[in-house]
Amino acid sequence: MDYTPHTPEEIAAMLEKVGARSLEDLYRHLPAEILNPPIALPEAQPEWAVLERLRALQAKNRPAHKAFLGGGIQSHHVPPVVQALAQRGEFLTAYTPYQPEVSQGVLQATFEYQTMMAELVGLEVANASLYDGASALAEGVLLALRETGRMGVVVSQGVHPEYRQVLRTYLEAVGAELKTVPLEGGRTPVFPVEEEVGAVVAQNPNFLGALEEMAPLAEAAHRAGALFVAVADPLSLALLKPPGAYGADIAVGDGQSLGLPMGFGGPHFGYLATKKAFVRQVPGRLVSETVDAEGRRGFILTLQAREQYIRRAKAKSNITTNAQLTALMGAMYLAALGPEGLKEVALQGVAQAHRLRALLLEIPGVEPFTPEPFFNEFALRLPKDPLWVRKALAERGFHGATPVPPEYGAGLALFAATELHGEEDLLAFRETLAEVLR
Repeated sequence: MDYTPHTPEEIAAMLEKVGARSLEDLYRHLPAEILNPPIALPEAQPEWAVLERLRALQAKNRPAHKAFLGGGIQSHHVPPVVQALAQRGEFLTAYTPYQPEVSQGVLQATFEYQTMMAELVGLEVANASLYDGASALAEGVLLALRETGRMGVVVSQGVHPEYRQVLRTYLEAVGAELKTVPLEGGRTPVFPVEEEVGAVVAQNPNFLGALEEMAPLAEAAHRAGALFVAVADPLSLALLKPPGAYGADIAVGDGQSLGLPMGFGGPHFGYLATKKAFVRQVPGRLVSETVDAEGRRGFILTLQAREQYIRRAKAKSNITTNAQLTALMGAMYLAALGPEGLKEVALQGVAQAHRLRALLLEIPGVEPFTPEPFFNEFALRLPKDPLWVRKALAERGFHGATPVPPEYGAGLALFAATELHGEEDLLAFRETLAEVLR
């Protein structure tokens, strides 16, 4: 049965209070085409006919080769153990663990996730995840502004452009000023930081795939009294210095590379880690270890005042939940591979990406753009429109050539390779791209 929370008496009292005679009166100012739009539904069909129609539509899908798409979301192997564990009812159907006495399993798993992420990025505290990399960056910057009491933010152009768009939206809401530092030669130059700046942001590897010198940027931020926010692909940290080692105060990023499928853009999870000194500024949830009245080990949500509801506009964040299931998939992935397995996956991606770049540069008209060294994706300048190339490749069964926004230059596209790509895949993609460009 339907659940109707309001009685007729309550509805009548509400209408009298607002001066309306009926519920319909509340919406009379809206155009009729919005209130009651015509819906052209086809004639009803039996279930078997609908299934046949769906199968016919499904048959139009083109079988695709492995994806070579760049832009921060890449094709990686998802171990079956991760998929199997994530589908267990304890994780798949579990909701917010408000009652620790009946949620110890989920709380412990989340605590393990936090521990792994904190160790991976080299910082002391990681929260129980955010929605994605973009929201994690925005929350990390807001944390820095609250801690420093300043309202200026400087971000490198090397930070993913979609992340920067989300960040701008968040900052406009709080009245903060955002400035962007252009790349020089594909990397972020060291720049003077003004005294009103509370957060300096850079990404490594950057949006073009190039490796950045992060320590000088962190030092410049600290000299001015600002906090340094590092955006990092967690998979890259199996090989590269973790943010904590080069002076980052806050590390954020997207967890898609840790055992999550590409999934047409999601769902993913965002991670946020910081120093213990800033723990009371951390948004969202934090699971902590404790002991019960009998001294037994247990887990609870801590520093969780439900302030989003209690304090409203004064709250640190409007985050009221987290991407718990996908974050736990990230923890399962890390546990399944271990440090050496994660390193091997990263090394294979680097090797295959450099091999792919060398092959694609053999094609007439293709020019390098991302400077070396880079991680597992890179930008090339193409002799034809990248969006057209992207579509032409898809028609031939390949997903590749992610168009780069024009702010970085004309005719640029991103390509990526991972542990999934063998030599045959790389050669087939080169031949197909050469055919498209001819």
